Amino acid sequence: MASVEDPSGPIGEADWAKLRRDALASLPDQLRGSPDVLLPYQAQAFAILEQPSTQVLVVEKSRRIGLTWGLAAYAVLRAARSKSARGMDSMYISYSQEMTREFIDACAMWARAFALAAGEIGETVFDDSDKDGERQIKAFRIQFASGFEVLALSSAPRTLRGKQGLVLIDEAAFVDNLEELLKAALAFLMWGGQVVVCSTHDGVDNPFNALVQDVLSKRRPYEHLRIDFDDALRAGLYRRICLVKGETWTPDAEAAWRESIIKFYGDGADEELYCVAAQGSGAWLSGPLIEARMTADAPVLPWELPADFLALAESERQKLVKAFLYDLDEALEKLDRDERHVVGFDFARVADLSVLWVLAIDKMMRRVTRLVVEMRRVPYQEQGEVVIRTIRRLPRFLGGAFDATGAGWEVAERAQREISLTAIAAIKLTLEWYRTEMPPLKAAFEDGAIAIPKNDDHLADLRLVKVARGIPHIPPIRTGEKGARRHGDAAVALALAFHASRMRFEEYGYRPAVAGGRLGGSQSSFMRPSTADDFARDPLGRGPLGARIRGGL
Repeated sequence: MASVEDPSGPIGEADWAKLRRDALASLPDQLRGSPDVLLPYQAQAFAILEQPSTQVLVVEKSRRIGLTWGLAAYAVLRAARSKSARGMDSMYISYSQEMTREFIDACAMWARAFALAAGEIGETVFDDSDKDGERQIKAFRIQFASGFEVLALSSAPRTLRGKQGLVLIDEAAFVDNLEELLKAALAFLMWGGQVVVCSTHDGVDNPFNALVQDVLSKRRPYEHLRIDFDDALRAGLYRRICLVKGETWTPDAEAAWRESIIKFYGDGADEELYCVAAQGSGAWLSGPLIEARMTADAPVLPWELPADFLALAESERQKLVKAFLYDLDEALEKLDRDERHVVGFDFARVADLSVLWVLAIDKMMRRVTRLVVEMRRVPYQEQGEVVIRTIRRLPRFLGGAFDATGAGWEVAERAQREISLTAIAAIKLTLEWYRTEMPPLKAAFEDGAIAIPKNDDHLADLRLVKVARGIPHIPPIRTGEKGARRHGDAAVALALAFHASRMRFEEYGYRPAVAGGRLGGSQSSFMRPSTADDFARDPLGRGPLGARIRGGL
């Protein structure tokens, strides 16, 4: 049996359940039902930072184990103390506004729990101007009667000039220019400050991993803490989750939950859960950033046909097709008829998936996923039927981008013939296309201008995109289990849909379809309930947008 500490071979579900039952049996009776406020690893980090000798603490950690929540308690206590009691300002730095807000809310909770004299959460602007120009960062602030404050920044600053105190850099592997940020933060040490750098890993070449290796090799005299997923579970993470959710904890339930989390992260579990930096990561999007954009309430419709589908009787084939088309029509009927829609289609026939991705452009010009169709072992004819049927039922359809690399030409040409030659772009997925079209998609993730479904396969597909020689692309690596392998299919379909949403269209003399003219459904998908915003300038695009508009790329 593999050691629990060995991330290359985590123990199985049954063995973990036995381990947890044995651990429970060894506890004194009076301790079994009385959880501490802080979990042991949260308390350990707190205790290390309370030592006057601790100047810098570097923490390697698993994803979502609540360490930031524990660090918020420390930040509040340091800010609430008087200067003579080692009180100081506390500054939290991360790469996203969502994480910043979560941290400042935790600080407010701790201030109330400790009955500390503190003001309400306020918003402010952090001046980050330097020689490269003016820049302001949105920040959240809690001020204490001590005169100190907790300040949480929504993105990593270029400079910390004129600041001092405690600095917490959260998910440091994913902030921009960590080396320069550390230089500025370490200047705090001259006046008795502290620096905490904590993160999950993002590849062996990442500056965070370089910092960890320097600490472990004693090149830097910093404190170090490592907390992997199993460490957190042994310390009571799942018991705390059950307590918060009002559920009953059992060893078997914990083992099943642990197994589901490991399967969720798939090939990335070692890095995301067990603090093992991936070799040659070159990751294009970080896991936390992808998860932060998984806010769309969109159905993901999988359709997998048997390998002998073509050998079945015609009636059996039609039965399988009609069953799926019924589910597809039901999803399409729920779309907002005021929103404009585009599609991206990544084709596959045998080894991988065909993915049809439907994006809507909402009133705020955000690209919001409304539907994803995934097809495995589906013949050309049936794929074409699904694609054409979907497009014809989309409200205010703008256009689509289709993978026309290799065999994908067949479905792309059918869509051009039956929908429009100029509204459907047939795309050859070359390195040059990835070089020019992937950066805008990444910017949409970073700016919160896109929303995708919460789906573990889509997370894995997007994490598969790697940067090599400065170009994001899909490497020749497949993920998933045998018989259900994936090759970044959803990532490509999303990129194509996003490209379609940025295509230039021109009005050509619109006429609404005749009511009732649509086959097998309600009124035509091309009817326009409103045209007021069809020609609004799109900040992510290159020209006006319209409803069923035709034009060139």
